[in-house]
Amino acid sequence: MTTAPSEHSVRRVGSVLSARIRSRLVLESAHATRESVSRALQHEGVVLSEQAFESLVTEMEREFNGAGILQPLLDEPGVTDVLVNGTHPVWCDRGQGLERTDISFDTDAEVRRYAQRLASMAGRRLDDAAPMVDARLPDGTRFHCVLAPISTDGTTISLRIPSSSSFSLDSLLAHGSVNGELRDLLIAIIHSRLAFMVSGGTGTGKTTVLAALLAQVAPDHRIVIVEDSVELNPQHAHVVRMQARLPNVEGAGAITLRDLVRSSLRMRPNRIVVGEVRGAEVVELLSALNTGHEGGCGTVHANSAADVPARLEALGLTAGLDRVALHALMGAGLDAVVHLQRLPSGQRIVFGIHITQRGADGLTRTIPAIEWNGTTWIRASGWAALQERIKRGAT
Repeated sequence: MTTAPSEHSVRRVGSVLSARIRSRLVLESAHATRESVSRALQHEGVVLSEQAFESLVTEMEREFNGAGILQPLLDEPGVTDVLVNGTHPVWCDRGQGLERTDISFDTDAEVRRYAQRLASMAGRRLDDAAPMVDARLPDGTRFHCVLAPISTDGTTISLRIPSSSSFSLDSLLAHGSVNGELRDLLIAIIHSRLAFMVSGGTGTGKTTVLAALLAQVAPDHRIVIVEDSVELNPQHAHVVRMQARLPNVEGAGAITLRDLVRSSLRMRPNRIVVGEVRGAEVVELLSALNTGHEGGCGTVHANSAADVPARLEALGLTAGLDRVALHALMGAGLDAVVHLQRLPSGQRIVFGIHITQRGADGLTRTIPAIEWNGTTWIRASGWAALQERIKRGAT
């Protein structure tokens, strides 16, 4: 029987010992606890110093229990994103932009094992044959990973943590994301059943704002939400959610957002919502908005409200729809764009509301109705047209 090696020696041969203990815990389907690790060491005939034993327990806990080494960050109120870049220090976003933490992994092999365990929790495969994964963990956390050497500087992990609380328009007002006039305008857009898109860059709060808006939908209306990965959780009495599915390892069984939007049309929806428009499903959504399905909405990545028509046009091309047809659908079916932006201070605000307007050339453009001027929100050239659309929708 081996007795009391030093912590340094354990680290040198740790990969062999850790692998043996890890395999035994897996075989026993055991959680990593002091008792289970001690029992595994006994079966292996190994005795460690107290310091080396604690180090091994910590290592196993990181790999086997919850989100392990990252769990404290995931549990911290206000954290929205946690990013792992190989063995470099872990980064997180606490609402004020990315900041470096004092947490790190020792080796890329450790990051890889950690990522594979998260993938298995989501029921997904992650190995050299399938080196990338985008999935949702059981607690709702969005998990994305790219293994090395595809990620050339080491395995990368991106975790997006869902908000534990639902924001209302009143809470957005309290946080300074809107003012009173803007809040009332957004409520009027919902009640008049205008079709709209919430646009913005990554991390600007598109999902949060859309959920707050959907909470204003009449309680007797049926909301059908289609998402690539479940994120929207509006406080509403009648919500049906559907989630897309990637193909299995044989390349079969995929269910796309486009499939789900088509399916939603047969579910007696009052509102069709696409969590994030990112591909060919834009055609089905815009077609629905043109065929009696009023009040539909979704989010789309765009740097500005003015860029939304070009963004939707590019997505429509992936479905084989030409430019003229896409702009015709957009101009007739889409009423407004609610654009979000993150200020240099880190604050997320509704930067403006634009109406859509089709020009003489057949192309659809956005016209600002109210927008942020650097210090407050001011009415713009599209204000009267937006008020007219709200008035028509309310009658």
